Amino acid sequence: MSKETLFALSLFPYLGFLWFMTRSGETPKLALIGFYVLLIFVVVTIPAGIYAQNHYGESLANVDWLHGSAELFLTLSNILVVVGFRQALLAKQDQLHQK
Repeated sequence: MSKETLFALSLFPYLGFLWFMTRSGETPKLALIGFYVLLIFVVVTIPAGIYAQNHYGESLANVDWLHGSAELFLTLSNILVVVGFRQALLAKQDQLHQK
């Protein structure tokens, strides 16, 4: 099985994860947005990789400006997830201290 096939197949469990996280209503909104931004990273990375291969004859990882631009969405996703869960934890702590 090729890495491209594995990559494509890995989207299905992640989409299932997103569906359950969204449906549960328990996930902090900002963190959930971060999980969805990860899909933007995937959508941006695919054409960026194709462009790097066609235009530069290199893999995406070897074209720094293009790779860094795509990775921006991964970084944004991580920040949103962390800040979203941090806000939820702080809100829960405030609730406990008010009781």
